[in-house]
Amino acid sequence: MPTPSPRRAAAATALSAAILMTLAACGDDGSDAAGAPPAAATIAGVTIAKDAALYDALPDEIRKSGVVRVATDVPYAPFEMFVAEGKPELTGLDYDLGQALGAKLGVRFAFTPQKFDGIVPAIQAGKFDAAMSAMTDNKERQAVVDFVDYSVSGSGIMVVKGNPEKITTLDDLCGKKAAVQAATNQLDLLQEHQAKCKAAGKAEIDIQTFPKDSDAQLALRSDKVVAQVQTKPAAGWTAKTAENGNAFEVVDDPAAAGGYGASPNGIAVSKKLPQLSDAIQKALQALIDDGTVTKIFDKYGVASIAVQEATKNAAVD
Repeated sequence: MPTPSPRRAAAATALSAAILMTLAACGDDGSDAAGAPPAAATIAGVTIAKDAALYDALPDEIRKSGVVRVATDVPYAPFEMFVAEGKPELTGLDYDLGQALGAKLGVRFAFTPQKFDGIVPAIQAGKFDAAMSAMTDNKERQAVVDFVDYSVSGSGIMVVKGNPEKITTLDDLCGKKAAVQAATNQLDLLQEHQAKCKAAGKAEIDIQTFPKDSDAQLALRSDKVVAQVQTKPAAGWTAKTAENGNAFEVVDDPAAAGGYGASPNGIAVSKKLPQLSDAIQKALQALIDDGTVTKIFDKYGVASIAVQEATKNAAVD
């Protein structure tokens, strides 16, 4: 189910964790067929070269293997997706960011599908070095893994292209029909906002609930509602891809750039590898500073959720 953060507490789908992704076959990361780290990689139109100092700062075992073993739960658009149904090659924001980090560090980020609720235990067991799976950084998980935070996201508002109702904030939904999937935190968000509508002397939001997100989207498409509230990453991806970007757009409230109820999402790293988390943090900051991160996030329609500073363990709960 969608939540204020872009990653569910349970698995998006039960896929086999035994399929090792040989990333050389996918995208434009430049890896050779043998899986050796590329000399440079081109991600989202940016060429990224190895930083020798960051490579030297990696743990000995990572430098020796040349690989960071990364767990991910697929699919969860736009963070992790299969390039084609029935094929093992991956794409998505997390995948691209992983390839960019690998190129900067001079190693290969090898992604393996893993059921979401088994990711952290698998890191603890030493099966993986890290995870990139739109995972919310929270205090409970911090007890067993470290996080390098790369996005902050929550709930967003999607409207039809052109935003004819001029929706700019949640307040603009007062007295109007808004679609939301039932039994989600987005529904809770709208219900909690009713008191603010009343306090402002406005009518309550006419909340229209639907069993599936796709049903709520259909209601918006057919003008039965003025907006749909869902996770901001999902809204951004839908707006970018539906009818080649001509069907919907996302409302960007300056007071909630990453979305309402936003929380940090991070790369989970084994606590046994503090040098790796430090190196990833520095590599991520370098990619933020040179604009690569913005271009990767923008490729998936979610530039507003990218962080401007690579923090560690920045949970808000």
